[in-house]
Amino acid sequence: MTVTRFAPSPTGYLHIGGLRTALYNYLWARRNGGKFLLRIEDTDLKRNSLEAAQAIKEAFEWTGLSYDGEIVYQSQRFDIYKEYVEKLLKEDKAYYCYMSKEELDALREEQTANKQRPRYNGKYRDFKGVAPAGIEPVVRIKAPLNGEITFDDGVKGSISFKAEDILDDFIIARSDGTPTYNFTVVVDDALMGVTDVIRGDDHLSNTPKQIVIYEALGFKIPKFFHVPMINNPQGKKLSKRDGAMDVMEYKNMGFLSEALLNFLVRLGWSYGDQEIFSLKEMIEFFDPNNINASASSYNQQKLEWLNACYIKNATSARLWQEASNFKLSIKDDKNAELLAGMLRERAKTIVQLVEMTKAILDEPQSYEQKAIEKFVTKESVLYLKEYLDILSKSKDLESANDFENITNEFLEKIGLKLKDIAQPIRIALVGSSVSPSIFEVMSVIGYDSVRVRIEKFLNREIV
Repeated sequence: MTVTRFAPSPTGYLHIGGLRTALYNYLWARRNGGKFLLRIEDTDLKRNSLEAAQAIKEAFEWTGLSYDGEIVYQSQRFDIYKEYVEKLLKEDKAYYCYMSKEELDALREEQTANKQRPRYNGKYRDFKGVAPAGIEPVVRIKAPLNGEITFDDGVKGSISFKAEDILDDFIIARSDGTPTYNFTVVVDDALMGVTDVIRGDDHLSNTPKQIVIYEALGFKIPKFFHVPMINNPQGKKLSKRDGAMDVMEYKNMGFLSEALLNFLVRLGWSYGDQEIFSLKEMIEFFDPNNINASASSYNQQKLEWLNACYIKNATSARLWQEASNFKLSIKDDKNAELLAGMLRERAKTIVQLVEMTKAILDEPQSYEQKAIEKFVTKESVLYLKEYLDILSKSKDLESANDFENITNEFLEKIGLKLKDIAQPIRIALVGSSVSPSIFEVMSVIGYDSVRVRIEKFLNREIV
């Protein structure tokens, strides 16, 4: 059975690179009918943040990436790690190292001066003497001194590391007894039954060390997939300014979770020329063996285009549910459908949808000066007064067709075309020269409000 995991550290927000990694793991597990596990790597007790851990859970809830079982917290598993450290000590596969920090620093300075790679020299590897007093030892694993560590990576192919180039007897437990990152990862992945490790290629240098630990403990080595990073459009490391922000910030910016997932799955993976994927299709088609070996580039315009596609195809109920997160409530069912129909083709984000909705529903408190200068003349003000008079004498105007018919009758009577007064009407209704059809706007705000807004605009003009 395929078992994958996502294992973030709760030392900051979950950014989109992390979410992409989680998504890849989720899709691969679900495609194979396996398990997707969530583990919080919180052994660094000084840097951990409860708020960060909660933010990770919130991001999973928002995106709908359901994990199997309970969340595993490494901070609750120190006894397990201690047990396996002791196992390696008893089997002479690890040892206590009593080298002081000062001694280690001096060794590194000497090696640097001799143009050697700084590394531990194995002084206590086979130590049988009396331990130095006053030193709390670390535990080091007995790493291979020569040969190669080779593994087949699902993204990058066969990878080999020369042991003497990248390994020394690295620490698996600190002097205070706390285990190191590489050790806890191996123990947890093995005990949790993880078969496939899909992670960023910034972890590639950890892999040979982890393989040493797997082999020392007699654990089965999982399949590794090291995914290239997401770069900014200039090919450099993605910064917060480029989009590497908290996943929940995307919700605050008005992006739909399914659009964000669709965007992320395509940053490094493709299926023919298809651009838009439902979650079901992602599960059906995704294969980590087809992840691109080169880095992908973040593209904000592409994300906005995808989000607009999802908004366009969303139900009105879904749109207004999302809009409620921005303190907008559409209680009138008729208006909910009308507004959704008017605006879903125009909005790239839910924030834009909310802004356009408020621009229609809220009576304008000011008017766009450039629009007035361009479209409002003495003649158009006179026509608008006549138009208001016609509206005031009319009744039972509700639908867009009703308002369009009465307007066409008025235009025919005075010999004008719609373009002659459409913009002045629009400015009076919404305060600017941009809006959906003025007749649809009239239908939404209602007969009384149409008259009030035009009258208010005219009074302003007279003043």
